[in-house]
Amino acid sequence: MKADGTRETAGRPAAGGSGALALIAVAAGVAATLIRLAAASRAFDLFGDEVIYADLGHSAAAGGLPRIAGQPFFLHPPGFFYLEAGWERLLGYQPDLIARVYQMRALNAVLAGATAVVLVLLVARAGSVWAGAAAGALFAVEPYTIRQNDRVLLETAMMLLVLLGYLALAHLIGRPPSRWALAGAAGTGVLFGLAVLIKDVAALLTVLPLLAAAVLGWGARRRVTLLVVGTTMVTYGVYVAVVAGAGYFGPLWQAKTEGAKRLLGLIQSTGFNRLGSTSLTGRLTAEAGYFGATYALLALAITALVLLRRGGPLQRMLALLQIAASVTLAYALFIGTLEEQALYLLVVPSLVTVPVAATLWRGHLGRHRRVPRTVLLSTMAILMLGLNLATCVQWLVQPDNGYARLRQYLAAHVPAGSAIIAVDGTNERGITEWALSDRYRVGRWSTPAARAKAHARYVVVPWATIKLGYGHLSPAQVRALVRQGRPVFSFHERTYGDLVLYQLPPAGGHGR
Repeated sequence: MKADGTRETAGRPAAGGSGALALIAVAAGVAATLIRLAAASRAFDLFGDEVIYADLGHSAAAGGLPRIAGQPFFLHPPGFFYLEAGWERLLGYQPDLIARVYQMRALNAVLAGATAVVLVLLVARAGSVWAGAAAGALFAVEPYTIRQNDRVLLETAMMLLVLLGYLALAHLIGRPPSRWALAGAAGTGVLFGLAVLIKDVAALLTVLPLLAAAVLGWGARRRVTLLVVGTTMVTYGVYVAVVAGAGYFGPLWQAKTEGAKRLLGLIQSTGFNRLGSTSLTGRLTAEAGYFGATYALLALAITALVLLRRGGPLQRMLALLQIAASVTLAYALFIGTLEEQALYLLVVPSLVTVPVAATLWRGHLGRHRRVPRTVLLSTMAILMLGLNLATCVQWLVQPDNGYARLRQYLAAHVPAGSAIIAVDGTNERGITEWALSDRYRVGRWSTPAARAKAHARYVVVPWATIKLGYGHLSPAQVRALVRQGRPVFSFHERTYGDLVLYQLPPAGGHGR
């Protein structure tokens, strides 16, 4: 420790603690994976984007660029879809939609387990072995991260690579320039570049903090930092060059400019800031019972300021990561496109900075003052773990998989190809269309004439979605429609409330 209170080194586990650290990291990884695998088919109903991303992964398995409706997909980079393709090659293709989504959820569960391992190692290096253990345990049972990891979305793989990059960077801090250090910097840049190739927004968590570190003289030596940034950009540039060489630069540019407009909030087609969307405050309040500990963690994340004031090069570098994530989310909150999954970009850095800040807070006290603060920190950690674990148990005991159950009922009672009315979805497809269109004709035949022409005798209503205004019919119109029929399937769940299948009488004297 220097006289000014900063650390001499990047932070290393105590001598003799390497074996214990390895066991802790493996235990956290195994626990995180098993919990997510257990919840994958029970605790979270189908999410619309999952169908798109699972299909993109299947298209990538055939070779070439990921495609949707036969056209190359450029809104997001292809990294995650190639991961899915490899997973499919390993486990085989699942023709059933739900089985295919669950298969890719298992991939994210494994990636989440790896994230827990990296989280433990990074926090232990920047703080202490016990801080790493706390971070790993909190991640393993943290409800928001479990829900995020158990959906076929991009953020799990992206944040794993971001954390791997910062762990590699941690080993470069404090090293004198050498060929090995420069090679390590190039490898770190490749990791960050691969994160950006999962989702472009990763650049805000990697390139921007590194540029700030180079300006401030924090983290690794400036030459090393700039090499990491350069390699990150080159890695992404290779993808652009390959796409351009294949003759698709125009569609790529169009997709990226549209994506940038969505990120900046110039286009509000999705998210809480979209006109007519549900209230963010209402959603946060409604989910406080599940994510209360998550909110507390984010509130504690302001302790990143402690890292800035008292930490060494690595701690300050991690503080820049926390600040970059906070600024990104703050912009999305007030101006940009704010979606539920974006919070993962802030929760994971908070699981790094809060335990490290707690270590620093305790370490700068006199020995006689450490015991009560250690007791306070331990009590807080145990309380958060207990609350989160209780939520996990509740989710496993109370299934939330209505569309999988609905598909089972339909398979047993309704012939494939039958017409089913969907009342959810506004300008875009609703979850009913995403969940059933592979086996049935799903449409918005809500008038008697349209029903008769399509021979539609069934209507699916996810009532929570309709009550929130995410339907092309109002709640009153939906009630009027289903009043003509009778419910033949019903399931109550967290995600879509009462999911009900109604059978309607023939419209205009015409029936199937």
